Amino acid sequence: MPISLPPFALTAPAFRFRHLAGLAGRAPIGGAREVALACFVAARLAAECGLATDDPQRDREARYAGAKAWLATMALPAPVRGSVARCAALSVAGAAGDMAQEITALMQAAASHLDAGSRAELSALSALLRG
Repeated sequence: MPISLPPFALTAPAFRFRHLAGLAGRAPIGGAREVALACFVAARLAAECGLATDDPQRDREARYAGAKAWLATMALPAPVRGSVARCAALSVAGAAGDMAQEITALMQAAASHLDAGSRAELSALSALLRG
């Protein structure tokens, strides 16, 4: 028997990339956590490319500038850093196909730091962006 909610109740929010966020929360401070956070940020930026949003160019550029500044403070392995930086840069143009390739490259570069759920989220995002 389904439970009905009162008319004033809010539905539970859907949280994208919960495995990446959970991994970042569980990982010890240091490399693994920073890689998980970087992948989470890249996934959030990439997800915007797959949506039919009409964000102004200046908003996308501002998000890129913020991500780039944040990325400069992170201690990441070189392959992961490069891939996240390219994802952030691609988010300005909004080219979903290019972003899909870069998300796949990020998943491969960070594979040793990611759990199965996190890799599955990145893989699903890449497939979504490919169309």
